[in-house]
Amino acid sequence: MVPTKALLSALFVIAAFTQAHPLAGYFRFLMAGLILCLYGDICLALPQKKMFLLGLVFFLLGQVSYVLAFFSAADVSMWTCAGSLMVMAISSLIYCWLRRHLGTMNFPVLLYVILISIMIAGAWTVLGDSRFTQSGRIMIFIGGLAFYFSDIFVARDRFIKREFPNRLIGLPLYYAGQFLLAFSVGQLRQLYPA
Repeated sequence: MVPTKALLSALFVIAAFTQAHPLAGYFRFLMAGLILCLYGDICLALPQKKMFLLGLVFFLLGQVSYVLAFFSAADVSMWTCAGSLMVMAISSLIYCWLRRHLGTMNFPVLLYVILISIMIAGAWTVLGDSRFTQSGRIMIFIGGLAFYFSDIFVARDRFIKREFPNRLIGLPLYYAGQFLLAFSVGQLRQLYPA
């Protein structure tokens, strides 16, 4: 399981690296996020609770990198406000659903929910910035959403009920999201200056 997951996750890092990267800052931050998520994937594939916590830390840092990538490309706008309000409402409901099952993981999970919500607000910000190619903006937004929804299935599997459908739905969403983000590196081009 660990070698297979590591190999699949390494592929999205390779996919981003081999793309043209017209926005250097976006590329650097996104690549850092992909690499951190690769390490997170390896940790989550291991059964020990300490490895889950370490994996969560890698994913937290990956989310910070994605936030920096998105906001290094696009400026805060009304799209940011609208996206933030929507995702915070949804994330609050998800956190309330999880909270009574979290025990000692309450604070790390809350922090993660906040960061991934900010990441989606950043993806929403890029989506609304018409200075960039439509294909790149859509890849970032759908990739971010797929990542977000895959994490709901990870949380359900870890904290609510461990069962195969969580992985059956969550893993394809996760890898689709990561590959869309990786390929966005070559697709996100500025059409005209700010």
